[in-house]
Amino acid sequence: MSLSLHRAVRTTVAVLGTAGLITLGSAPTAFADQTAPDLALSGIAPVDGVKPGSTFDRPVVVANNGTASADKVWVQYSVTRGLDYAEVPSNCRTHQVPSYDEMTAKSNVVCSFDQELEPGKAYTPGTPLAVKALDNALHDVLRVSVWDIDPPLDDAATPPVAGTAPAVKLVESQAGGEATEEAVDVPVTAVNTADWQVQGADLTGSVGDVVTLKVKFTNAGPAWVLTDEGDPVRQVLITPPAGTSVVKSDGFCDAEGGTYVCGTNQRWVNEGEGGLYTFQLKIDKQVPGATGSVALGPHERPFDPEKGNDKADIILDVKDTGSTGGTSDGGSGSAGSGAAGGNQPSAQGGGELADTGSSSTAVGTAAAAMITGGGALLVTRRRRTRAQV
Repeated sequence: MSLSLHRAVRTTVAVLGTAGLITLGSAPTAFADQTAPDLALSGIAPVDGVKPGSTFDRPVVVANNGTASADKVWVQYSVTRGLDYAEVPSNCRTHQVPSYDEMTAKSNVVCSFDQELEPGKAYTPGTPLAVKALDNALHDVLRVSVWDIDPPLDDAATPPVAGTAPAVKLVESQAGGEATEEAVDVPVTAVNTADWQVQGADLTGSVGDVVTLKVKFTNAGPAWVLTDEGDPVRQVLITPPAGTSVVKSDGFCDAEGGTYVCGTNQRWVNEGEGGLYTFQLKIDKQVPGATGSVALGPHERPFDPEKGNDKADIILDVKDTGSTGGTSDGGSGSAGSGAAGGNQPSAQGGGELADTGSSSTAVGTAAAAMITGGGALLVTRRRRTRAQV
């Protein structure tokens, strides 16, 4: 909800309470002409090349573009999981919001300034809030917003905790630049890497058997990876061995010729996490030396300098036993001669790759959603008070 709408809602409620059934469209002239503060932020420059473990700050300029003074103002800072705060002043409160739906985890600080902001003037905190880049920082976002009410907490938020550093006041600022935004997103790029890798499998069975294939994708870190909305989906390409047919594919994969293009259910992958893709394969015939593969997609990954573990084999050993067919777990995802990247962490947490085993129709739908960067996989959200990263 915008700040101007906050004001309109409060004023409209007062009008309705005293004048009976008055619609918003027919509000009295006094309502339209009422003087009020109008708080806004100036633009904030991006942060580029920060080193993990270091701190930085960015000047925040709040202007009152209205025709009346503001008696109090709140400034909220929100950072993604590769960032934190060095010190939090005592007039500020910190709370956490875990990831859910398509929203990333956030750490928020809300600072209250109980002082007058005169119309036509700009102000800035006397001491900028210092932000710290963590060891897992890579592509993160600092969001700053200004409010004329205490920002409501997200339903999933932890209880706020007051800061312990000395309180900070707003001081009048002569900084240039037009203040027009109620919220500003600041990209923060760290000097860091993330090793994306895949792990293959060894399968064993006889002609007619149905075997389980599990291949693993892992972000070995140290950085987590957050992509922008609309960026190409990070893909995993799975090619089953010759002589097999897919009985059931993973719910996040779509067949393109003899290869399955697999996506993720979020636009980020945390460090040390990833997930499994699970298939059921039928061994139709024995093909000597049949080998499939699992590989990272062709999109550029400048954050990943290690290319030796971007592809691994899926090896199929067909036993000539004269079996009439059956079901086998035949090396279902355990590291063998087809594995790359050594021992891998297990799949867990936000940004993991889902193993749903849905129908081919659902596969096509999921893959189409993946092309849009994951934003089309909408579910019913909890109530949120303002769109945030």
